[in-house]
Order: sequence, then C-alpha cells, then structure tokens
Amino acid sequence: MAKLCRGLSDPSRLSILEALRSGALTVSEIVQATGLAQSNVSNHLGCLYDCGLVRRGQEGRFVRYRLSDARVEMLLRLSEELLADTARGVLACTKLGSRDA
Repeated sequence: MAKLCRGLSDPSRLSILEALRSGALTVSEIVQATGLAQSNVSNHLGCLYDCGLVRRGQEGRFVRYRLSDARVEMLLRLSEELLADTARGVLACTKLGSRDA
C-alpha cells in the first residue's frame, strides 16, 4: 500500500493518470495534455505500466495508454472527494510537504 501511495504521490504521474481518465492516449497526446516533456512522460509511463496502473496497446503505428482498471479511476475520484473534505488539514500539515515524510 505504501508503494502504491508513493507512486501516486508524484505530481507528474498524477497528471498523466488524470489525462488518461478521459480515455486512451498516445505519448504525444499525453505530452500535449500535461505539458510535460516527452522523455518525462515516457519515463513515468514506464513506472505506471510496471506498477500495473496503466495498460498499453498497439493501434496501428501508435501505442495508446489507458488506465488498467476502472478501480484506478475510482481511486482518483475518491481521492478528489476526500481531498475536498480534508483540504484545509492537508494544506496545513507540515509533515506532508517534506520529501522525508
């Protein structure tokens, strides 16, 4: 669970997962949607793929990435709902901003 949460804690990976909520995208489409560099997107997609959070499939000459499971989208949605209810506490927490926490 800690590894999953740590994997989801990276802003770039979260941005990629958010982009994939709307459906399957190529690396170029993810770059456009997130504003991240192509090498950064590719690196994070590799991590997300290895962790089982995204799937990839060949479509013609393109590889499209998608969320691996409906529960990934559900986890993102539930996280948004929880954050909406706890945002003040999360923002005030001095421990969560630290890389060592």
